[in-house]
Amino acid sequence: MKVGIGFDVHPFVKARPLYLGGVKIKCDRGLKGHSDGDALIHSIIDAVLGASGKGDKGKYFPDTDPEYKDISSSELLNQALKIAKAQIINIDCIVFCEKPKISVYYEKMKKNIAGILKIDKNLVSIKATRPEGLSLKEDGIACFCACLIEN
Repeated sequence: MKVGIGFDVHPFVKARPLYLGGVKIKCDRGLKGHSDGDALIHSIIDAVLGASGKGDKGKYFPDTDPEYKDISSSELLNQALKIAKAQIINIDCIVFCEKPKISVYYEKMKKNIAGILKIDKNLVSIKATRPEGLSLKEDGIACFCACLIEN
């Protein structure tokens, strides 16, 4: 078994939908990014690739490649799983954001992520915390993920 960790952060931008965990979140802003900006899925991708010793998402999905412009991060996670060639045992994620409140979306996100990873949704943990006044307060969203795999 191997462990990987992933981190991603994106600033908010206007006139863009917000996606977290592959789920569209009701919000007046979205996250800036070459893909759909889903920082939660991006942290999962890096955790999976890291656990399997394959590097990071930028190696496979560079933000300079037009092929990935506005692509669904869920699709990128599907591709990362093929690269990793590993069985996911479980993942544990934390989202740092002041707004929007995302706890009402936990079950949808868990179900979506579990479906992509081909694991039971009870093996996907998603939590959120507020940055308590730090600079990320309303500028964007940051996400961490820990992933356990079996090769």
